[in-house]
Amino acid sequence: MQVSSLNEVKIYSLSCGKSLPEWLSDRKKRALQKKDVDVRRRIELIQDFEMPTVCTTIKVSKDGQYILATGTYKPRVRCYDTYQLSLKFERCLDSEVVTFETLSDDYSKIVFLHNDRYIEFHSQSGFYYKTRIPKFGRDFSYHYPSCDLYFVGASSEVYRLNLEQGRYLNPLQTDAAENNVCDINSVHGLFATGTIEGRVECWDPRTRGRVGVLDCALSSVTADSEINSLPTISALKFNGALTMAVGTSTGQVLLYDLRSDKPLLVKDHQYGLPIKSVHFQDSLDLILSADSRIIKMWNKNSGKIFTSLEPEHDLNDVCLYPSSGMLLTASEAPKMGIYYIPVLGPAPRWCSFLDNLTEELEENPESTVYDDYKFVTKKDLENLGLTHLIGSPFLRAYMHGFFMDIRLYHKVKLMVNPFAYEEYRKDKIRQKIEETRAQRVQLKKLPKVNKELALKLIEEEEEKQKSTWKKKVKSLPNILTDDRFKVMFENPDFQVDEESEEFRLLNPLVSKISEKRKKKLRLLEQQELHGKEEEEEPEGKPSDAESSESSDDEKDWVAEVRKQRRLLQQEEKVKRQEQLREDQQTVLKPQFYEIKAGEEFRSFKDSATKQKLMNKTLEDRLKLEAKNGTLSVSDTTVGSKQLTFTLKKGACSFPRVSEFSIHKGASACSLPRARDTQNRQAWPWVSQSRGWREITYSHLIVMWDMLLGAQGWECQGPGPVEE
Repeated sequence: MQVSSLNEVKIYSLSCGKSLPEWLSDRKKRALQKKDVDVRRRIELIQDFEMPTVCTTIKVSKDGQYILATGTYKPRVRCYDTYQLSLKFERCLDSEVVTFETLSDDYSKIVFLHNDRYIEFHSQSGFYYKTRIPKFGRDFSYHYPSCDLYFVGASSEVYRLNLEQGRYLNPLQTDAAENNVCDINSVHGLFATGTIEGRVECWDPRTRGRVGVLDCALSSVTADSEINSLPTISALKFNGALTMAVGTSTGQVLLYDLRSDKPLLVKDHQYGLPIKSVHFQDSLDLILSADSRIIKMWNKNSGKIFTSLEPEHDLNDVCLYPSSGMLLTASEAPKMGIYYIPVLGPAPRWCSFLDNLTEELEENPESTVYDDYKFVTKKDLENLGLTHLIGSPFLRAYMHGFFMDIRLYHKVKLMVNPFAYEEYRKDKIRQKIEETRAQRVQLKKLPKVNKELALKLIEEEEEKQKSTWKKKVKSLPNILTDDRFKVMFENPDFQVDEESEEFRLLNPLVSKISEKRKKKLRLLEQQELHGKEEEEEPEGKPSDAESSESSDDEKDWVAEVRKQRRLLQQEEKVKRQEQLREDQQTVLKPQFYEIKAGEEFRSFKDSATKQKLMNKTLEDRLKLEAKNGTLSVSDTTVGSKQLTFTLKKGACSFPRVSEFSIHKGASACSLPRARDTQNRQAWPWVSQSRGWREITYSHLIVMWDMLLGAQGWECQGPGPVEE
């Protein structure tokens, strides 16, 4: 059993699961239940609650004990006894049933309306009587006070058959060309018929005169609905003395008060499908309206959706079990649907165990969906010009898109594309024309994208079909007929670029491989025809001929690839020359820069020179200083090296030193006294002793790197001074 939830309303499906064939014996059914887990776990509320092929109508007797259903094939009626939870009887009919009605509280009096204009009466024992009406019937109703049957169909007349007298009475003449549905109010006996022109005509059976006409076609057309044809009346139902619900062929349900010609409420199913049936649920003030795709339950006062049910197959009829929460459906499938909604009411008396069972067997809950909303993606919003509504209350973010009100969607769509109906009509005409063309002789037609690739695949397929070698090889699927690759021949984004470098370098190899494949196919075909074995050598051809041919093919392929590579290099060279020519022709405009306040302008040339000097290594800087004469390195007599350099005046707070020299082997060096004592604290690590400053050798190396590189000082002064 499956349970789905929409708007926090749980709906239990009691008919899901596998159905067993009728022709299986009871012994085989029991054996299958032992083997198959799905068959064993299914819930069969009523035994054999199904039809051979399709179920068309389903109804419950007035006492609630019997469920009657009609279907095909062959045309038949089945009656199920709910107290026994099994089939009571089955009767085959001569033609399909349009609709039927039980005149008694049980199944003892049944009237069937067939699609061949026959009316068939059945009693408790079986067939009783058959008669015929002048036109094809579509619906009928029974008037209990007068024992009259009112038949409507493909005629402007409403035929009356009196069951007490056993004869036809004078028909009621309507203003419509045809009538689709009819109903009789159980309180005051008012007879109403729905016409093909979208009107509802009300008649008084006592005077046989028309008392009113409602134009429902104009009332069903609103600003939010899309109408492509004239609405006709497809469903009609009375509730109480003053309330009437009308369903149209365009998917709208109109709720009327008989004292007014304006509808109290208009509910749109948003599917554009004819309304099949309408039912009232008085305990919760709900209306159940169904088309072939969905069953909607909504409040009759506000129109707010209560819940909805969307079966797997198309619906033909819906029946609400009286005074309970059980719903029965007839669909385009053998199995008839049974749904239990605890919110609508308790389980019927004959299956009261469902109240406890439904809470224990919840499986596969379905996700909640939004009703009366349209799901749109961001691309759809861009096409409609509604991207500015993202983040507003008009759009509700959901997964990869948004939910928006269906009324707003229809309004904007009508404003953006007022000729949508014309385009839809042209598209349908084109589809009809293509369907007729499909019956003609089909010519070989290449796709719009990747024509050469498609032609190559077609030729390879033809070669395989012609050769007899295909009998020994397992057939592989063709890319052209595989749905996984159809986008490659429809979407222009998958077009093979034959001018790309990869294709031009790979094409010689692909062409050689295809040629080898064709040669191999022809060779195998010749071997099959002559009946020779694979080890035999062809007459007049040495054994190493194949190897020589393969080597020649490889040489040709290498030459072709080299040729393509040379062409690509030439094209690249031409592109570089054109780019260089364009750069030379480009006129550069001068750029002006603003100097901040308090800063001094320096030439760009000096800054560039200093930047280059900073980027060089220590070795390169030493070579540059030695070349300029500001630095000299010499060997001394004791084997050590003497480094001598002079400094020029710079813009640093370092004390101005005239000259100093160091020895590589010394642990410390001496500096002469600074001429200006203003910056005496510049080096905190220097110690003062007898007018000399002593620093370690490592400290001097650091200072030396700063002097030569980081600050870019200039050098001045005399030559070296001995230590």
